[in-house]
Amino acid sequence: MSAVLTASDAVRSTPAPRGAVSLSDVRRTFAGATRAVPVLRGVDLDIEPGEIIAVVGPSGCGKSTLLRLLAGLDAPSAGSVTVDGTPLRDTDERTAVAFQEPRLLPWRTITQNVQLGMPRGTARADASARVAELLDLVGLAGAASLRPREVSGGMAQRASLARALARGPEVLLLDEPFGALDALTRLRMQDLLLDIHSAEPTTVVLVTHDVEEALYLADRVLQLRAIDSDSEDSSIARVIEVPGIRPRDRADRGFTDLRAELLDGLGVDTHRSTPQETR
Repeated sequence: MSAVLTASDAVRSTPAPRGAVSLSDVRRTFAGATRAVPVLRGVDLDIEPGEIIAVVGPSGCGKSTLLRLLAGLDAPSAGSVTVDGTPLRDTDERTAVAFQEPRLLPWRTITQNVQLGMPRGTARADASARVAELLDLVGLAGAASLRPREVSGGMAQRASLARALARGPEVLLLDEPFGALDALTRLRMQDLLLDIHSAEPTTVVLVTHDVEEALYLADRVLQLRAIDSDSEDSSIARVIEVPGIRPRDRADRGFTDLRAELLDGLGVDTHRSTPQETR
């Protein structure tokens, strides 16, 4: 007699999406010369699997500290950080980080640099196939045998992204990954990130100082503010949901109000009139 697969059986047999991130009343305080220095306070946030979150805020508000907590490179002073319901561990293999600088080893080829991101114990044939797949994904198949000094800054950053993706992370953490690139290359890298996310929809947390970039790439924008010891305010100033489906139109006038809201929150006066040009 053949078994009948019911709807409930089908649901149970389908693997749950991975990469759900939860931060619950997260605080991070550092020891100062005369007193404790709070950097993050009252951070509550749930991130859905496959969601792209952009983090913006003034210098010193804790953006990089938050990313280190999500990477498992630091631990909160209070509260909890979990991925799929379990706490992060030191250098947790469920997360991967790409930085503003590619940080490629100059004596290794692009292929060898990407291989460094592969999980330990991966069979050589599997590692080679995965690296080739990633190099093709980021458009570097033709540069596989080159060394970092032989490629452009944008190509080096693409190699850095491929290396971060090599382990198949549930959460990809990006710390100003395009900040050192020229304006045109930066736009191209933003589109590449969306292409990568479409092919491998991992959860992404992106730290950026570029409001336009945040609105173009993210599902939600998390705005942090600097805090002090005399206040109990949360580090989260606001969370903005970005309308529309990616890829978005960079010229969409609907983003004007959101852009102004974010810039105002960052202390940029968007209402100042432009002085009349003198003749």
